[in-house]
Amino acid sequence: MKTAHSLLVAFALSASSLAGAATPEELIRPIQEQWAEIKYRQPEKVQAEQYGKLAAQAHKVVEANPGMAEPLIWEGIVVSSEAGAKGGLGALGLAKESRALLDEALKINDKALSGSAYTSLATLYAKVPGWPVGFGDKKKAEEYFKKALAINPTGIDPNFFYGEYLVDRDRVAEARPYLEAALKAPPRPGRELADSGRRQEIQALLAKINKEGK
Repeated sequence: MKTAHSLLVAFALSASSLAGAATPEELIRPIQEQWAEIKYRQPEKVQAEQYGKLAAQAHKVVEANPGMAEPLIWEGIVVSSEAGAKGGLGALGLAKESRALLDEALKINDKALSGSAYTSLATLYAKVPGWPVGFGDKKKAEEYFKKALAINPTGIDPNFFYGEYLVDRDRVAEARPYLEAALKAPPRPGRELADSGRRQEIQALLAKINKEGK
């Protein structure tokens, strides 16, 4: 198993060598791999710190590739993950930073990475507290989830996160088809760890609502 440190070192080297000479997919692959390593293999108590380090590396890729939506999306995802791992009101500033990055990516190409910016923004709007504490907005969350699904109707992430949103809103009957679609989503090459971890989350949520008889 790769350690978080070794992956960060490898990522730093690849970022510097690929910048300006690689496809968007090649540029973001090390970020995706390290994100999955942190989320699904690192203890929760170290995740916020590790996401913070990864966000700094992702930002270097963004700076080296101006006008490219894909690195912006992944910097936004990592910063959002850091906010989630940190928790509490102290995470609100990170959530706002993530929103700004994802909004910028949408302006460049809203269909980049199969509409992932919409999925991530929708999740932020769904989970961040609403006014006057934060910018959470359930109506906007649902609007963005539907935009993400229009672009990527079979994707594991938009189906899972929309299904989770619906469960949280006590709309379980509506949620089930999306959660089941997420389980059947086609595999993403090179993202085996992320897919495996996500499927476990989907199965856990389905088991929970089945147990509760919803």
